[in-house]
Amino acid sequence: MRQYPSRPWGTVLLTAVLSIPVAGCGKSDMPALGQVSGTVTLDSQPLAAATVYFQPEVGKQSQGRTDAEGRYELNYLRETMGAVVGPHTVSIVTASELAPEERLPPRYNFQTTLTAEVTPGANTIDFPLEMQ
Repeated sequence: MRQYPSRPWGTVLLTAVLSIPVAGCGKSDMPALGQVSGTVTLDSQPLAAATVYFQPEVGKQSQGRTDAEGRYELNYLRETMGAVVGPHTVSIVTASELAPEERLPPRYNFQTTLTAEVTPGANTIDFPLEMQ
């Protein structure tokens, strides 16, 4: 029977673990983002407390909430602002837990006809909505 020199398994395991690339180092998995802000109006008046959703053809959606002046800014991840570069389907929703009735026509949300193109850098995309 042939005898092999013994190696401490801890050393073998440590060597194997250290030879695996560390996740998160090097190239990021983050897609190209453009910064997006704008104003939402309804019949020429600022639309407050609406949520604006940008859904790209591929990837994670971005969203933002309008303030009292109807201004919004899109958020991609918790600490990352922006939206994926490229074409988006846009939905604007006013319904919430506190006000469950939607105030906007379905063409702006659940049957949306709104679209937008996000480019690298700063984008100002306004939505002048009308009830009619």
